[in-house]
Amino acid sequence: MRIVVLSDVHSNIVALETVLADAGSFDALWCLGDTIGYGPAPNECVELIRQHATITLTGNHDLACLGKISLDDFNPDARRANLWNGLQLKPTNREWLLPLPPALSVDHQYYLAHGSPREPVWEYLLMPSQALANLEWFTEPICFIGHSHVQFAFRCSRDDRRCERIVPEAGSQLNFTDNARYFVNPGSVGQPRDHDPRAAYAIFDTERQTLTFKRVAYDIKETQERMRDYGLPSALIYRLSIGM
Repeated sequence: MRIVVLSDVHSNIVALETVLADAGSFDALWCLGDTIGYGPAPNECVELIRQHATITLTGNHDLACLGKISLDDFNPDARRANLWNGLQLKPTNREWLLPLPPALSVDHQYYLAHGSPREPVWEYLLMPSQALANLEWFTEPICFIGHSHVQFAFRCSRDDRRCERIVPEAGSQLNFTDNARYFVNPGSVGQPRDHDPRAAYAIFDTERQTLTFKRVAYDIKETQERMRDYGLPSALIYRLSIGM
């Protein structure tokens, strides 16, 4: 199977449409959460994910927009944007988002979590020490995560003692045929934070057991103009230009 793995769309429909066009044909799509929040097109993004995704997780911004966690847990700009996003949701899209889990196992082969296996909603899994600590929270050889908006991977030894951080270039591949365990973050579609403003995602080939990291440029100015039209915070608009 050829699986598109993506995360953190954050109501950026221009970026999401660009990613899907760039990905070409695929057999499945896994969305690791935060489909909405921050950006200007929550309903359009939910509807496109509903159309294409085989698996969708919930993230902290999804939950905040739905009123399932407190907006007080967010900074003022995120709070304002999440409140606006939540108010825009159509009832059918709200109903679809409400029961989504923050983590799950797929066929006892892959584990998916928005943040991390031990704290699926909130943990930013960015350090090797965190990866090693999270290994006991799942048994599958590969764990896909989102939340940090940073595209990377961890390769952990089978003895759970060593963990190597991998910072990929666009188009680079991971091969999962070795005797190791992995964490993979495909990066953010709608709001990258690794100093590269291009939308990020990954393609997972389950037959070859390879994962290809992808980046694609999208019309950032169009998203920014829509955000301005809706009066969304200027800092959120600016950060799209710099990938931070």
